[in-house]
Amino acid sequence: MVDAVVVDAVRTASGKGKPGGALSRLHPVEMLSQVLQALISRTGLDPAVVDDVIVGCVGQAGEQSLNIGRNAVLAAGFPESVPATTLDRQCGSSQQAAHFAAQGVLAGAYDVVIAAGVESMSRVPIGAAVVGEDPYGPSVAARYDLVNQGVSAELVAARWKLDRDVLDEYAARSHRLAADVAAAGGFDGEIVPVRVPDAAGGQVEHRVDETVRAATTVEGLAALRPSFRTEDMARRFPEIDWKITPGNSSPLTDGASAVLVMSAAKADELGLRPRARFAGFAVAGDDPVLMLTAPIPATQKLLARTGVALDDVDAYEVNEAFAPVPLAWAHEFGADPARLNPRGGAIALGHALGGSGTRLLTTLLGTLEATGGRYGLQTMCEGGGMANATLLERV
Repeated sequence: MVDAVVVDAVRTASGKGKPGGALSRLHPVEMLSQVLQALISRTGLDPAVVDDVIVGCVGQAGEQSLNIGRNAVLAAGFPESVPATTLDRQCGSSQQAAHFAAQGVLAGAYDVVIAAGVESMSRVPIGAAVVGEDPYGPSVAARYDLVNQGVSAELVAARWKLDRDVLDEYAARSHRLAADVAAAGGFDGEIVPVRVPDAAGGQVEHRVDETVRAATTVEGLAALRPSFRTEDMARRFPEIDWKITPGNSSPLTDGASAVLVMSAAKADELGLRPRARFAGFAVAGDDPVLMLTAPIPATQKLLARTGVALDDVDAYEVNEAFAPVPLAWAHEFGADPARLNPRGGAIALGHALGGSGTRLLTTLLGTLEATGGRYGLQTMCEGGGMANATLLERV
């Protein structure tokens, strides 16, 4: 039997995805290249043995176009013999990259592979690749009356009867947990510092999540106005009591992350200690109008394939694109709330789109090691009504 194992996993600290954010002066190729360098440096691996680098990125336009994965590999100083590719499964892009990496190892196509992700939302704004264009075509438009993800989050909240105070309480919890872990040094093992140009022409080092707000309160969040209500949407969806705000949504974020994957036999040959093994994978589609519900069928498929019960899973990372997503997921499975995003989630730690999948995997691995847990489950909603689900087993 071949096992696909995680040898190491790293990420940048988050940066606010707007001009003036901590990472906004850093070209996304440079951001990812520094993460790749750190991954290699921490493990002492000769980059020449890497068979492929698979990178998730959603906004493949401007500075993130022309295969940012390959450009980052070259910028990192890897040998020219190391190839790379860039993929888009929307918010789950780098989780899909990890799936492809591990599945390539299991199939015997790879011995050593890096899965990574990157997004600079300050430099390549969300939707930049489709400005002025129709990405759907007439047949999709005829089949579905699509809405943006914020409205989808409202529809999910309405369907699961999630009140505004429940959403805000969950959001405040995310910031509180993340702030507590950061204060205790719990993220120190996963964050790698990156060098960012400063206004004076020098460099500064970024190593602390900029999106975590330790002082967040439910009372403060309650003062925020809903973001996605328009007159047109209000007429179309009279059942919605609009409640999705910037406070109970993930912020625009810059960031990158990377995971070193190889066969267990190759890790042994190289003298490297695996930290976890991939125990299962699933991907699912669901209603593209609700859009954010596919983590539910993806998780059902994953548990059925692996034979592992949710009660046997020690931690769940369910991406907090919007607060209703993990709350609806937890409701459907009767999940233990204490195991759900126990280090905070994207509402606090940020959601750098293409970089979030391997960021969640990195944080999940840290949780399992800190608690002595065996199994960790990761799932995230994706544009178009899709989701990936991954089962990790700590070794």
